[in-house]
Amino acid sequence: MTSVETPLSTLANGQPSERPGCVQQVRYGHSNGGLAVLSDVQTVEILAHFARERIPERSVHAKAAGAFGEFEVTDDVSDLTDAKFLSRIGKKTKLLTRISTVGGEKGSSDTVRDVRGWATKLYTEEGIQDFVFNDLPVFFIRDPIKFPSMNRSHKRHPRTNVPDNAMFWDFHVNNPEGIHALMHLFGQRGIPASLRHINGFSVHTYTLNKADGSYVYVKWHFRPEDGIKTMDSDTAVHLAGTEPDYHVKDLFNAIENDDYPSWAVCIQVMTPDQVKDAPIDIFDDTYTWPFDKYPLRRVGRMTLTQNPNNYFQDVEQACFSPSNMVPGIGPSADPVLQARMFSYPDAHRYRVGPNYFQLPPNKPTNKVYAPFVRDGPGTMNGNYGGDPDYIFSELRPVSFSKRVQVPTHEHWNGQVEAFSTSVTDNDFVQARQLWHIICKEKNGKNQFLRNILPTLHGVPTRLRSQVFEYFGRVDAELPKLLEQGLAQEMNGN
Repeated sequence: MTSVETPLSTLANGQPSERPGCVQQVRYGHSNGGLAVLSDVQTVEILAHFARERIPERSVHAKAAGAFGEFEVTDDVSDLTDAKFLSRIGKKTKLLTRISTVGGEKGSSDTVRDVRGWATKLYTEEGIQDFVFNDLPVFFIRDPIKFPSMNRSHKRHPRTNVPDNAMFWDFHVNNPEGIHALMHLFGQRGIPASLRHINGFSVHTYTLNKADGSYVYVKWHFRPEDGIKTMDSDTAVHLAGTEPDYHVKDLFNAIENDDYPSWAVCIQVMTPDQVKDAPIDIFDDTYTWPFDKYPLRRVGRMTLTQNPNNYFQDVEQACFSPSNMVPGIGPSADPVLQARMFSYPDAHRYRVGPNYFQLPPNKPTNKVYAPFVRDGPGTMNGNYGGDPDYIFSELRPVSFSKRVQVPTHEHWNGQVEAFSTSVTDNDFVQARQLWHIICKEKNGKNQFLRNILPTLHGVPTRLRSQVFEYFGRVDAELPKLLEQGLAQEMNGN
């Protein structure tokens, strides 16, 4: 048996602690009363640190599970990209994944009907590559300025401080471009049976590119190799009260028992020449790409193999952003993606601090030399010593990459103008197609109605009628089904 060193108890400054459980006091007789003294550094340190040991929780995606693992290239994609971590079959890259709900706070239940956010950080030799995906293939908005409003409508009412059905539907009826995402949310995949059995979708269009300027548009897909498994509403409600951390425990226990979940990493590919004939707007995140025109192409396999040693250090402090891209991977002209590329790092700078890249889960494995990003709280990398902190210095020569990091693909010609998207009947086509698929699934129609009806309770009559009309644009049968179902629930039938 290997001997384990017994650590010496100390204060944070390293000073040995004689009795960690004691408080220095002026005692009052033989009672338990006394006056604590300010010079008791140990007690002051413990109490003061306790009040500061929480960092602000994420405004969205606060409740999550996390794990380490690896990505392995299984198929040759060198014709599409020169990203080094994708350069050859068999190449492996360490990764960190965080899978979360969206609306709930850190102490909320795992089994709520909600989108699951899926963030993956790959520690490549060219820097950090983050994929910040969802488990639904489309999003609720396509105008980035609506992002805070959409999330607020799914969270707590500003007066009652509880989620509010009227607030939820008031937003979506008046921002109807989200109908496709709503059809997914209230379908069978709205609540996963476990985080080991969900899809991951890029939602946005990205690019794969090469140093010669060539590029293609892609949508990313993570597909569970053990299949998709979902949970019905009744089971979810029961677990919300009895096992609110059900998904977190399930993932942790599976990995702890060497039952490593894995996903096939695939892409859909579209060449620039195909864009003009595409049946959808590829920069609109409310649409999916049809598989018959753009079939899946396998890239690799992602496997989760290791639980965090300390959740706060490894997962709570982990900072993911779609702006973290290595050469060979790039964004597209999707405005929501571009807004996320700003807002995610901005949130990290507020929540964790401006030097979050120096923390263990966010630190690149390759050498970083960025002397123009220095100082600030939490600096722990040497701060570049006396190297110049301004550009174009001849005192400290540096070399530069000849690889264009994010090639410019599209040609822009126009003027700056205020713009918001409009909704047409085309925005309901894919939602209608999904409804037909739901109706063909075993008990699919009834489950969809049962999932959505509780959200109509307490909604004002006029707004409820607008919700019926909203779903009537998906299928003429839906308003009648919803109205009948709600009447039956209200009558106790």
